[in-house]
Amino acid sequence: MTHPLHLAQEAGEVLLDQLGEAQVAVVLGSGWAAAAEGLGTITAEIPLGSIPGAAPPAVEGHSGLVRAVSVSTKSAWLFGGRTHLYEGHSPHDVVHAVRAAVLAGCKTVILTNAAGSLDRNQGPGTPVMLADQLNLTGVSPMGGAHPPDGFPGRFCDLTELYSRRMRAAALAHDSTLAEGVYAGLLGGAYETPAEIAMLGGFGATLVGMSTVLEAIAAKHLGAEIAGISLVTNLAAGMGGDLSHQEVLDVAAASTDRVLALIDALIRAA
Repeated sequence: MTHPLHLAQEAGEVLLDQLGEAQVAVVLGSGWAAAAEGLGTITAEIPLGSIPGAAPPAVEGHSGLVRAVSVSTKSAWLFGGRTHLYEGHSPHDVVHAVRAAVLAGCKTVILTNAAGSLDRNQGPGTPVMLADQLNLTGVSPMGGAHPPDGFPGRFCDLTELYSRRMRAAALAHDSTLAEGVYAGLLGGAYETPAEIAMLGGFGATLVGMSTVLEAIAAKHLGAEIAGISLVTNLAAGMGGDLSHQEVLDVAAASTDRVLALIDALIRAA
């Protein structure tokens, strides 16, 4: 059986062949697809599902395209969506696109998501830079067979998972930005109020169903990582009913601000 890292290497070669070189990879989470329409000059695009080993996103709000864009002097690949553990995918499936991008030469990875907020001061429509995370999915992309020769060893240092330099660049762009700690859960259902209370005790200020595995995989391969959560709702027990449509509606209303933030981060990469 092909090792997941070798499969990602093969996928990276296809990305290079179809899209050209890039320094930055951007993963666009739920409701972030509109950012791909207004960010830089699109030079090429392919379906995400055409990359070896990749499954096309199935969740509403994900475009399913990979686009090459030019932003100032930087080239970036925009991944219009992701796959999730709750869809039945393995951890290696979930991180496959990010691994492929880093192995193809992307030195910086920008991960975005829609999140619930445990902080009433960070309400719907607020972008929050990730300073740290809690992987509460119960799995890791570093599980399974040991990385093959030529790849970094299994036990990667996550002390500074989210780059201080990139966070500083974000604050230089927008001094009102807050930072938070993202709790990544398996997902498939929103959390209960009791679970939110527990997460708050753990130090989480944001909660969602993605991102944490991709961050670990990208860091393992040496990438510099920035993470952005767009708050689309207050967490369970803090507001009204939760729905995916609310996530998409709030994200759509926040496009201009998040677009400017991603643009600034690409330029700083």
